[in-house]
Amino acid sequence: MAKKMASQGTPATAALTAAGVPFVVHPYAHDPSAPSYGLEAAEVLGIDPARVFKTLMVEVEGRLAVGVVPVSGSLDLKAVAGALGAKKASMADPKAAERRTGYVLGGISPLGQRQPSPTVLDESALGFETIFVSGGRRGLDIEVAPADLVRLTRAVTAAIGSAKD
Repeated sequence: MAKKMASQGTPATAALTAAGVPFVVHPYAHDPSAPSYGLEAAEVLGIDPARVFKTLMVEVEGRLAVGVVPVSGSLDLKAVAGALGAKKASMADPKAAERRTGYVLGGISPLGQRQPSPTVLDESALGFETIFVSGGRRGLDIEVAPADLVRLTRAVTAAIGSAKD
């Protein structure tokens, strides 16, 4: 994989570069009216939605945490809570998520967050050589090996995604 292009720099790409991790940036023209940023990325980039992962902030026992799941499904809140040793989780307040990460909704990356949070990556990611996650802004995805994402975010992996109805 190639390294980042300087013109695409974000805290996420800076974190990957600093760690010496290979990655590829995939910029695309974001449509603000798209109903799902992740599905939009998969479609525009011509990628299987199962390889494109969305970063969701949750609240678990009063603490913020991160769930990273395929855009083709949804986050199982009970499963993410269990993966973090808790009984239940809820979606985080959007403003709290933005303050914690330093990113805007639709562009939250699991990498390079202002204040890192406990992270759970859906175990389906491990079935791919590379996956796509937000690069830190709408219209920018990063392709990275799941093992590198786990290492850099100190994530645990668990079955936290569920198919959309």
